[in-house]
Amino acid sequence: MRSIVVGYDGSEHALKAVEFAANEASSRQAPLRLVHAFTPPMGGAGLGYGMVLPADALETMRDSIAANLATDVAELRTRFPDVDIDATVIVGNSAAALLEESAEAQLLVVGSRGLGGFRGMLLGSTGIQIASHSTCPVVVVRDLPEPDAKKVVVGLDGSELSQAALAWALDYASRHGLILHAVHAWTLPSFDLLAAPAGPGSADLQTITEEEQRSAAESLAGFRDRYPDVTIEETVIKESAAKALLNAAKDAALIVVGTHGRGEVMAAVLGSVSQTLLRKADVPVVVVGPDTGGADLGTGS
Repeated sequence: MRSIVVGYDGSEHALKAVEFAANEASSRQAPLRLVHAFTPPMGGAGLGYGMVLPADALETMRDSIAANLATDVAELRTRFPDVDIDATVIVGNSAAALLEESAEAQLLVVGSRGLGGFRGMLLGSTGIQIASHSTCPVVVVRDLPEPDAKKVVVGLDGSELSQAALAWALDYASRHGLILHAVHAWTLPSFDLLAAPAGPGSADLQTITEEEQRSAAESLAGFRDRYPDVTIEETVIKESAAKALLNAAKDAALIVVGTHGRGEVMAAVLGSVSQTLLRKADVPVVVVGPDTGGADLGTGS
């Protein structure tokens, strides 16, 4: 079975990510893999040039990190005896290391901030890169949910990608005994001010509302039968997607959203909603991309 991979550097946020990842590994009966990636410091900067550390110094640094990591893994094995746990130390860029690991993972978990190579991961280009290009779903842990969290919030927009996010969210809700709260947020389309200076008419607004409600119902069709153990709540609201999802997540365990594709242009689309959630959500945010397998998201097989 493919592993759940978590980026780890010993920071407070990384510890929260490990906690989430270990619990999820236990729930899925999946292996857990801790990855600590670091970029070695450069010497001689004060003289106006950079010099790579000698091989023995680099090895000493790596051994020190590995020793600390081994101690943390031993503690985790005591707390989660049912989980097969391993760890690795990688010299190199953290984003590149995690993206490479994602190719063989069923889930990638990272903290919202960290030390060294993980610093500012989710608030800068590195986080966008990971969430946009990972070949498995990415969980961003800004903070852990409250123990009495009741639901999973998922964003719907009628696309295939939101269907993949819905499949992931339902699987999680089913395994953890939570309610599924599907949020379909919409805003009015642009219109010609010269042709309609007062905006769209009331009849048009009613029609749009009905169409959005129908789209949400179609997105959920079939999933109720596949997950009869999950109570599904539905909200269709005229509001920005980020605001609607954050408002719905007051007592949630996590928020699940789909990305819109790959590459720099699509990554910018990811940033419009997902990055707002990454900055402001008080619970983990799951980003499900187009290469993650839809209905197979929960199995990891």
